[in-house]
Amino acid sequence: MVTIGQLLKDARIKKKLSLIKLENKTKIKRVFISLIENNDWNNLPDFPVVSGFVKNLASSLGVSVVKANAILRRDYPPKDISINPKPDVQGKFTWSPKLTFAVGIGLLAFMVLSYLGFEYMKFIKPPSLEITTPKESEVLTQNKVKVVGKTATDATLSINNQSIIIDQDGNFKTEIEVNKDTKELKFISTSRSGKITEVIRKVSVE
Repeated sequence: MVTIGQLLKDARIKKKLSLIKLENKTKIKRVFISLIENNDWNNLPDFPVVSGFVKNLASSLGVSVVKANAILRRDYPPKDISINPKPDVQGKFTWSPKLTFAVGIGLLAFMVLSYLGFEYMKFIKPPSLEITTPKESEVLTQNKVKVVGKTATDATLSINNQSIIIDQDGNFKTEIEVNKDTKELKFISTSRSGKITEVIRKVSVE
């Protein structure tokens, strides 16, 4: 029984072609040609590649391509296929409803934790306090001074121990009575956590 390797080798010798010449003609490396002629399937690529080699060689050597391919199918040994009862599919990523749910829960948790963290930091830090009026070392000519500024929305404010009302945005605007003994205006903003921000404006009353 003639093997595919013997069939192709006999055809090559009949045409007086060396492995090098056949390699140049078919663009198939001579090492593969030699392996096919020796039916060395273990060192050859998978069947589809070998089948392509054989068809090319048969066509170049004047051998029936159909016949050569049929003999190859007969000669090519079946390869054992390792079956993994638990296939490793870790490398293949698929987006599933379960993953969508998990990502959604993760994003929601992240947003909640971020909000809580922001609120906690705001809770424990001293409140902001900006004084627009009066300016530092301002000279006052009346017994009342206009005070304008802004503090944290959840803070309480006092000026020289007088409680001051702030609006929903933290703004305040009022007048404070002063006299010639008044040398400074002490602004104290106190947060819900008891943190204090203090600003002192030096003034003089004429």
